[in-house]
Amino acid sequence: DPDMKTEVVLLACGSFNPITNMHLRLFELAKDYLHETGKYKVIKGIISPVGDAYQKKGLISAHHRVTMAKLATKNSDWVEVDDWESCQSEWLETLKVLRYHHQKLLSADVTNSLQDAVPVTKLGRKRKQEPNRHEPVKKKSQSPAVKSVPQVKLLCGSDVLESFGIPNLWKLEDITEIVEKHGLVCISRAGSNVPKFIYESDILWRHKNNIHLVEEWITNDISSTKIRRALRRGQSIRYLVPDVVGAYIEKHQLYSPESEDRNAGVVLAPFQKYASDSKDSQALN
Repeated sequence: DPDMKTEVVLLACGSFNPITNMHLRLFELAKDYLHETGKYKVIKGIISPVGDAYQKKGLISAHHRVTMAKLATKNSDWVEVDDWESCQSEWLETLKVLRYHHQKLLSADVTNSLQDAVPVTKLGRKRKQEPNRHEPVKKKSQSPAVKSVPQVKLLCGSDVLESFGIPNLWKLEDITEIVEKHGLVCISRAGSNVPKFIYESDILWRHKNNIHLVEEWITNDISSTKIRRALRRGQSIRYLVPDVVGAYIEKHQLYSPESEDRNAGVVLAPFQKYASDSKDSQALN
């Protein structure tokens, strides 16, 4: 019954400095994988570029990174760009971005239910149930007509998953809430060490059913770092980024040895924030 499928929104957070064809491929790979399980229906992909306050070395302004992402997804009928995170004056934990998008879906869902002419008397009861409506649909107890709120899953590459192990980059509670309440879709190279990494972490192992590992058989080694290096050296990046993105970079002369030195010597926002909390300094396992 197609109505029983869990609706999923895929959220990708990151620098997108610049966005590349690889970033766009992650969405396609994840969608194919989730649809092939027969349990999920991917209804939307969201690209959320990090704000300037992240202070990563070589990070150019969010305005340009968001614009490039919008140009790159202009022809996609399901992947869009959201600039909420990039507009914040402070750096935001990934979990807060996930919560924000989940909340947004919840409120949209309430609005839709109201539009379906719910008798006013039932409202109070309905609201009380709201917080748990994103729980996975239990067997077939629910009538197909009732849709649960879509799940927002974090879409990432294996590098992000493995970065969970870097002390002070992530809060333990955040990692737990991400895998427990939302879920991860991780695209990894065939033969990568991600399964071993999950096995070695008690938290990840406990929630491994909520971590979807997607093997990327058509390997794609394009990275934003390599794109910026090619640009600094005056080399072509055609066919590595969408043509519109290449044209935009050229028009605004975005990447140079100078831009790569931005934030040099500045401590990355999460490290600044967490280094003081010694209790969070333990590694993931």
